[in-house]
Amino acid sequence: MDFEDIDVLDLFAGTGGIGLEFVSRGARSVTSVEMAHTQQNFIIAACKQLGIHNLTLVRSDVFKFLNACHAQYDFVYADPPYALNTLPLLPDLVLGAGIIKADGWFVLEHSAANDFSSHPRLVEHRAYGNVHFSFFQ
Repeated sequence: MDFEDIDVLDLFAGTGGIGLEFVSRGARSVTSVEMAHTQQNFIIAACKQLGIHNLTLVRSDVFKFLNACHAQYDFVYADPPYALNTLPLLPDLVLGAGIIKADGWFVLEHSAANDFSSHPRLVEHRAYGNVHFSFFQ
């Protein structure tokens, strides 16, 4: 996927590294959703220091955001805490929220404890050590 001129949603943004990477690769817009104040402040400071104006920080719980979001994105990325007890529900929640554009992608970062191989919309799975990525369309 060419990242230039796409709209990206970064769920569980943390310190914003993924969102900032998409900005650096030419994304049209990045929406980062983060609930923790310390991480929110870090994202704000990084955007200010780097002069980034196409990253929007949404201060919210991801699950509340998914229920209220009406925008659509070309690429949705989620890096939830691996111990999150609702992590297995994320593919269905994200894919069912109507937030992914036609031909868009959802990538979920997770541990080996989660197996999405039987999910009907799983396209690919990659593992790099203890970090796993499941790609959905």
